[in-house]
Amino acid sequence: MKNTLSLIIFFFVFIGALAQNKKSKADNYFFQYSYSEAIEAYENDISKGILLSPKQNLNLADSYFQERNFEKASEMYLQYFSNDTIVDNFRLNRLLRAFSETSEKGKVKEFLTTKGLNLNSELLENAEFNNDLLATDSNISELDFQIFNLEANSIQSDFSPSFYENELLFTSGRPIGKKTKYEPTGESYLDIFKGEIMPNGQIDAPMPFDKLNNSKYHKATPYFSQKLNSIFYVLSNTLDGDLEYDDNGRNSLAIGLQKINGGFNFLWRDLSTSFYYPFFDANTDRLYFAANLKGGYGGTDIYYVNTNKGNIMSAPVNLGPRINSPGNEIAPFIFENSLYFSSDVFYGLGGMDIYKANISIDELGIPLNLGSSINSVDDDFGFVIRNYNDGLLGYFSSNRNGGKGGDDVYGFMVDEKPGVKTLVLKGRVISNKSGIAISNATLVLKTKNGDVLKNMVSANDGTYRIEVPWQDDVSLEVTKEKYSSYKYNYDSLKLEETQSQELNIELVAYEDIVEEKEGQTVIKLNKFYFQRGQYSVNYEIATELDKVVEAIQLFPQLQLRIETHTDSRGGGATNFRLTQRRSDAIKKYLLEKGVSNSNILYSVGYGEDKILNNCTNGVYCIEMLHKRNQRSLVVVLNNNILFD
Repeated sequence: MKNTLSLIIFFFVFIGALAQNKKSKADNYFFQYSYSEAIEAYENDISKGILLSPKQNLNLADSYFQERNFEKASEMYLQYFSNDTIVDNFRLNRLLRAFSETSEKGKVKEFLTTKGLNLNSELLENAEFNNDLLATDSNISELDFQIFNLEANSIQSDFSPSFYENELLFTSGRPIGKKTKYEPTGESYLDIFKGEIMPNGQIDAPMPFDKLNNSKYHKATPYFSQKLNSIFYVLSNTLDGDLEYDDNGRNSLAIGLQKINGGFNFLWRDLSTSFYYPFFDANTDRLYFAANLKGGYGGTDIYYVNTNKGNIMSAPVNLGPRINSPGNEIAPFIFENSLYFSSDVFYGLGGMDIYKANISIDELGIPLNLGSSINSVDDDFGFVIRNYNDGLLGYFSSNRNGGKGGDDVYGFMVDEKPGVKTLVLKGRVISNKSGIAISNATLVLKTKNGDVLKNMVSANDGTYRIEVPWQDDVSLEVTKEKYSSYKYNYDSLKLEETQSQELNIELVAYEDIVEEKEGQTVIKLNKFYFQRGQYSVNYEIATELDKVVEAIQLFPQLQLRIETHTDSRGGGATNFRLTQRRSDAIKKYLLEKGVSNSNILYSVGYGEDKILNNCTNGVYCIEMLHKRNQRSLVVVLNNNILFD
């Protein structure tokens, strides 16, 4: 994409700030995108002992990168990082891309684990997911893509296709009459063309799109909104027909809205900032675009603004680190609950790649590289798609080998939506009693064969999100020290249900099922009484003992002692036998309910040996005081070592 809009992006974002500084001959070559000549001039300066400024060293590194001399580029970027305490995310992405293109690919992983870089967790997860995905590219290349180069492409740059009723709009640097040339590319200022889509996906002879206001300067990347009957596009900032500049002498690109057979107005313009690739989502009335605004994640990021009939009603909202990376993200397009966009992030196949992120409950999933069926080692961008006959018809742009110009528009037909189907599980891990969030709980998703698909921990607010390639059967295990565990096997039907809702996992805190009594840890039970002189388990007692059964199910490692006590009334030997029978009856009930013998180490009757008050033999006490001594406890014997 060296000869088209990416050059304009690079020009305004990364070197425009130097426009007012005195420039060397090498700088001039660099600013004119003559990277080979810039390298030669910079190296000539170095040979003469001329010390390059930090900015010029970066220019030289960028020139090596643009000329695909990745070894030299990585060498200079590494030098930059070693001398600068502030890491430039954009250059970090280029360094990692350079590593990926050389024999030093293993250094990518090394850099990703460098603590000083403070890389966000989303970027690391995206990288891991896509590296695994691309390692088995056959999984994402099973669809039969019928890709074709448009016969209407020219020797100039043709890119950014967009649907307009039964026509295809696209941007081109081909000349129109005597239109002025844009010096950095040597082509005409960009303009928008149209061609009718033929049954085979080709377009007939393209013509200038005559629904837009005339301009001598850039018009590019159109998007037609049927809902608004309007065209969104970018254009050079002008005043009274002439280019308009900011205080530093820069001209940038604005977003315009042209009503078909109606008026035009600038939607978003800033003389110091360029905006790219507008896309209007009719379902949400959001206008998406790419720009390099302050506070972004790298180069150009994708943003949206809320609109009212296309009129901007909010500040830009960054799509966040799940979508935006240290590299450049451009060309957003939404189709059937999926966001398609292009990125030159380091973990792709090379240059710009096309990605797809599933949209679920207004949340964006992990961006998935569409694989080698669409993407190449060169720049692939500007993806659009729609339903067509029994399948799908789409277009994208690429400067891959075999094209006619700097960039070409390619069409494709396919039976199904491209991209891997993913499985998303998300929600919160919470306490079942209080609803309080449980942070740092370990979640492990496994295949039906027991292979680990994902291992992660819940966030501070208890939230979690797991996204993996689709599986028909999985198991989810959730654990945290001093909490019960969760394990559930999900079949394909249950998994489909979870895709449109949150899956909240409730764990039971150990402290919620135990308490301290008589100097020992016991299972929390409401006090219950056997009938006088009896040892059979009635309904009231069973209701409480079921809590013990549940406690064992939640914490299978519990080792218990059942102990029963009585009051001082009656003979000592009789009381001992009665309490032993009561403890044995409790054990028998628990065993019948599925508790293992290994969980119940002892069942003991203490008779009247452990009276809790003064109601001993010969002492008169009211019934309430005697009842204090009638009790059964289920004691946890391994409490001290349970969570070591």
